[in-house]
Amino acid sequence: MTHVRLSQQPRPSWSAILKEARYLARLALPIVISLAAAALIGVVDTVMVAPLGTLPLAAVSITASVLIIFYSALYGFVSAIGVRMAEAFGKTSERGLASATSAGLIVSLVVGVVGAAAMICLKPALSLIGQPPEVVSLIGGYWIAMSLLLVPFTIFYALKALFDAMNRPWIGVGLAFLAVGFNIPSNYVLIHGVAGWPGLGLVGAGIASLLSQMVPLIVAFLILRAWRKKKGFLKAAGFDWSEVKAQIKEGFIISVGYLGEGAAYAVAGLMLGWFSAAALAAHQIVSAVSDVIYMVPLGVSIAISIRVAQAIGADETERLKPIVLASLLVVVGWMAVVVSGILIGRAPLANSLSDDPKVVSLAISMFLVIAAMQIADGVQGTMLGAFRGMMDNHVPVAITLIAYWLFALPLGYALGFWLGFGPNGVWIGYGSGLSLAAIALTYRFFSKNR
Repeated sequence: MTHVRLSQQPRPSWSAILKEARYLARLALPIVISLAAAALIGVVDTVMVAPLGTLPLAAVSITASVLIIFYSALYGFVSAIGVRMAEAFGKTSERGLASATSAGLIVSLVVGVVGAAAMICLKPALSLIGQPPEVVSLIGGYWIAMSLLLVPFTIFYALKALFDAMNRPWIGVGLAFLAVGFNIPSNYVLIHGVAGWPGLGLVGAGIASLLSQMVPLIVAFLILRAWRKKKGFLKAAGFDWSEVKAQIKEGFIISVGYLGEGAAYAVAGLMLGWFSAAALAAHQIVSAVSDVIYMVPLGVSIAISIRVAQAIGADETERLKPIVLASLLVVVGWMAVVVSGILIGRAPLANSLSDDPKVVSLAISMFLVIAAMQIADGVQGTMLGAFRGMMDNHVPVAITLIAYWLFALPLGYALGFWLGFGPNGVWIGYGSGLSLAAIALTYRFFSKNR
């Protein structure tokens, strides 16, 4: 893909920005809903595991902290697949779209299997990085089930990227809610049992989540099969090794960026295990809620990468700046609303998800810190989406790695452990890194258009 020089583009009018904002909102809304529904699976796990006690909830927190590393890395490959699909769709190239889809399914299967195997192999390391032994001893089967989930997760989101690239994001909405609808009863039965059967406890939650990811994947393949029979889709191109290599090359770069961000988030979460199991449990409560909230800026980020790739594929680069400005308008407005909601609802949310006074107290204070970083988080995610759509990934990835690993985590450690801020100090440092990344990425984009 040819990189675009923004300095060659005219200054966008407000009418162009608002037009793009409306189109972006129509595309982002179903993407956001589907992502929020997917995040609800984590909320369901948290709610249904919470009655088992603080230690199982802390075990979910540790697993989720490591799982986010693999989600992030694998989603980097999915992002590259989606951008290639969107560019082909923008060119109205049926052969190119079919080629990108076939290659994407191969890439997603391979990287998903590698990710699952790697996470399973990492389990013994938990006891070596200072996590509470009484918590690690509970993880076992739950860890394995959540590791295996990475395979259907990656393949499903590659197919969802196809639906989004073709401007059919509502298919993803239906499939995401199908997963949630299956997850709730399967969680209840497998965790707590039914008809005299005691259930599997924490392991049951992992199996329920794995099954819940398999169901929408099967339905997505059935949809694709129906398209193939009706429209001859995927018959327009055979295996294209050059497309596979292109997706792996760009996907690896994006994956490094996602991995850097996800791993930094995970390390911040694991740092809390050095304080107490209560800190881990509080972190899981806050993360379960903030993960759902973040689906809006993440959805906008995905939508902007699709819009940018479609515009470049259609050779309409004059739309790039209006797309970016419209995205920032949408995401900043949303995150401002979110901050207000967190400030009002933090105590009821914490009390509804735990009856441990220590956990509740920590969660309430953590919600304040999370609220403070929302706008920066939304802006940096949106700008990264714009760069992904342009296949301009090297410098943005470097910016985020520096912001998280050389600034955010050292600052968080210093505030949390050396200066006595405790668990909140870790998150203050992480939020500071988000702010640095947001400022640097935005400056880089618009400095090309002076």
